[in-house]
Amino acid sequence: MNYKTYPFNRELNAFVKCFWTLESPSKNKPEKQRIIPDGCMEMIFHYGDLYKQYLEDGSFVIQPKCFVFGQVTLPLDIEPTGETGIFSVRFHPDGFTPFSTIDINEMVNTTTTLPKLFGDEGLLLEKSILSAKANEDRVKIIETFLLERLIDPEVADRIAKSSLEILMRLNGQISVTELSDELQINRKQLQRRLTSVIGLSPKQLSKIIRLQATLKMLEDDQSTNLTSVAYDGGYFDQAHFIKDFKEFTGVSPKQFYADNLKMSVLFMSTD
Repeated sequence: MNYKTYPFNRELNAFVKCFWTLESPSKNKPEKQRIIPDGCMEMIFHYGDLYKQYLEDGSFVIQPKCFVFGQVTLPLDIEPTGETGIFSVRFHPDGFTPFSTIDINEMVNTTTTLPKLFGDEGLLLEKSILSAKANEDRVKIIETFLLERLIDPEVADRIAKSSLEILMRLNGQISVTELSDELQINRKQLQRRLTSVIGLSPKQLSKIIRLQATLKMLEDDQSTNLTSVAYDGGYFDQAHFIKDFKEFTGVSPKQFYADNLKMSVLFMSTD
């Protein structure tokens, strides 16, 4: 598989994490790929063949051609049906809210089509992206679309932004009480603000960020000492580490390390 990221207009820096593409010929044997929650929402365009999305009961649905995937709180398995050609915008955890026309809490663990979000303009965006000759052209098209909807660059919620900065700096190793104290905001108010802006509670977001930092340690060090990784990741003990790990990956750390790390790395959060 060929994975690539693209530079983009810096006016979108506060909202967009990266633009990326993934391409692979259909002759490659289809393999399930596990998506691990990373706290980010994605706007995805399949200019290649579509993907299967597996459900908890083992059945599957076919993903739409173009859609926004809301916050993911569970492990998600997908599989190509042919030739892969994906163009995607990965937003910061609070980055899609200024563009959304519906409550982002309604989008958690679901796909939402662009016409549902943006009406006829969403349909036109689909056609423009899918008919573009090159991914560099797709970057320009989506930049224009997003910037036209970004009336006020200061629209980002300050509490959510500050929360994210603290959680990312500490790799999620801070309690909700400590976070609310740091921000000098009532815990319940913090809960409401993050849930409405990001679609995740402070606790969920913290756990996802901590797990992503731990996965990065596994990826960089290829360490087999999972007890050390657990303590370095700020978990109370190995049991706590395994519990959180299974919640978001669906498997134990050892199983993930053995079977899924290389396969999943393309779909992890990109710096």
